[in-house]
Amino acid sequence: MVNFNGNLVSSQDTLFTSENRGYKYGDALFETLKVVNGKIFFWEDHYFRLMASMRIIRMDIPMSFTMEFLENEILKTIEANDLLSSSARVRLNIDRGEGGKYLPSENSKVTYSIITEAFDEPFYTVKEGQTYEVDLYKDFFIAPGLLSGLKSNNKAIQVIGSIYAKENDLNNCLVLNTNKSVIEALNGNLFLVKGDKIKTPPLEDGCLKGVMRKQVLEVLSKDVNLYIEEASISPFELQKADELFITNVIQGIIPITKYRKKTYGCQLAKDLTNKLNARIRLGA
Repeated sequence: MVNFNGNLVSSQDTLFTSENRGYKYGDALFETLKVVNGKIFFWEDHYFRLMASMRIIRMDIPMSFTMEFLENEILKTIEANDLLSSSARVRLNIDRGEGGKYLPSENSKVTYSIITEAFDEPFYTVKEGQTYEVDLYKDFFIAPGLLSGLKSNNKAIQVIGSIYAKENDLNNCLVLNTNKSVIEALNGNLFLVKGDKIKTPPLEDGCLKGVMRKQVLEVLSKDVNLYIEEASISPFELQKADELFITNVIQGIIPITKYRKKTYGCQLAKDLTNKLNARIRLGA
């Protein structure tokens, strides 16, 4: 079942027409959520990112879009799909409805849809002994700026990059901005570990304002033995690192094991994963 503007309908039903602005122009935003036993992980962070993104793209926020309202709609959809007592991946999609060309018509109204699917792992894990190989994706670059950091439906680079990765037997690719700095992976933020120093690209470089990125930075900030820096990462730094890992809300922390001829460990990734799970259990 799909939640379309509060109505639960079959996933086989047609929800949109060809005039939907999300379909025609990518005039839409989305949040990907992990829900376990009826608890939405980091819901407050997701909600405020979504509201900030709607303001940035000048999308009128309906008065009904409170945190409680959207949470209830998500859980209603979870329950309708018999996933309230298990793990689920949820996509909350917000678009500007129908009407207009590039300029929305005065009659355009914000609409939302919520879809769910079962997800196997309730908590985050690091699978030791599993190869995870990446390389740089250099066919296209991302321009730094606020729009690049939004979770919008404009994901052409991620789509083409994913095809490139599959064609080259890679698990993922790292994306560059127009300044040729490494800013993120195709599906998450990037962290680089060298000794006691941890770097992640700053939002100003064009990386996604990731919810899991925020969680990891908060966990790292509590360790007085580590030096945390939000700074640009050069491709040359990748092969000098001790660890590289990717973060996203669905998978948590994904250690990169190989980049070109360089292989990496995953000790900090494992430690962070344990601390993240502890935060979740405590309701942080």
